[in-house]
Amino acid sequence: MLELVNDTQLPEKPQYPNIGASEGIDLDVLKSLREQWLNEFDWEKEQTYLNTFNHSTVVIEGLTIHFVHKVSQNPDAIPLLLTHGWPGSFMEFLPVIDPLTQKANTSTDKPVSFNVVVPSLPGIAFSTSGPGDWTLEDTARVFSTLMTDVLGYKTFAAHGTSNGAVLTFSLYDKFNTTTRAVHLPLLPFYSSIPEEIAALEIELSPLEQFEHERAMNWTFNGTSYASVQILRPNTIALALYDNPVGQLAWMGEKWIDWADVRAGESPSVLTHNEILRSISLYYLTDSFMPSVYIYAQEPQFPYREGIYRRARTDAPMLVSYFKYVIGFWPEDVLRMMGNLVSYRNHEFGGFFAGLENPPDLVDDLREIGDYWTG
Repeated sequence: MLELVNDTQLPEKPQYPNIGASEGIDLDVLKSLREQWLNEFDWEKEQTYLNTFNHSTVVIEGLTIHFVHKVSQNPDAIPLLLTHGWPGSFMEFLPVIDPLTQKANTSTDKPVSFNVVVPSLPGIAFSTSGPGDWTLEDTARVFSTLMTDVLGYKTFAAHGTSNGAVLTFSLYDKFNTTTRAVHLPLLPFYSSIPEEIAALEIELSPLEQFEHERAMNWTFNGTSYASVQILRPNTIALALYDNPVGQLAWMGEKWIDWADVRAGESPSVLTHNEILRSISLYYLTDSFMPSVYIYAQEPQFPYREGIYRRARTDAPMLVSYFKYVIGFWPEDVLRMMGNLVSYRNHEFGGFFAGLENPPDLVDDLREIGDYWTG
């Protein structure tokens, strides 16, 4: 991999100067990441860290599913499924696994801890790909089987980011006898537009206004990557198949653009090393092609048909936004989608909350304990 990184030629200077990151990843940033990859990044060290977690695989419906599983010492721990999306992996949640398994208290002083399960989506990392017509709802079914039939949890709570949020909403809606609570940072619907918010006479706080404006900017200016991955996945997958720097440019832009501008500052652990670790995992496990096909296999992605649909469940739904989100729905709108019991906003973080603001994500997930009935 590093030989290919070393042999990759990048322009000495920008062809179109003074555009920075306005038209995609900045050349100087890409060069800096490449130099760090070659001279500082240590994959063996990263593997040693990854191997400190309990990895397992199981075959479900003909697919090998990889997952990390950590059981709390508390016998009353709540089973919790954490599902990543694109361009992430199971590594998004590594900083929160240990804190979640430890016994703590909710905001109302109720004891809470979790048995944490973090699977890899089919085709990503150490999970094998599904057939060509595989969808996120198929993965939801498989992950439900993982939690219930394989691991023996009769009921469980779930959280997901990106594609994983779409999958988690499917679990909430269609596997409602076993998925008995969800926590979401995104919903599988179009973000609320200004006209809708005005018609509902909703007043946004300054933080909510910032989140909404960012969501609108992403909705209208930030989805070209999805169009490529939906309509021409094979082209981009083959073009970048043996090009780790190309994959770094394509996915690294999202790691940077979708994150808080303060990424890497405490409490964020989303450093450039973290980005390189993610791209390395994708490249070394041939994950890039199946990862983009997730979009092609989900023709309505990233949104479901229609405007809003209420999940067919009475289970509690908790929603948290982190300032640099790329989707936004006001609290009153969220109530149309499910049994909303908790709504929180945070001044720090973005799309990758498990890496950008682990303490607040852990606190928010612990609030599940206030509403958990099993």
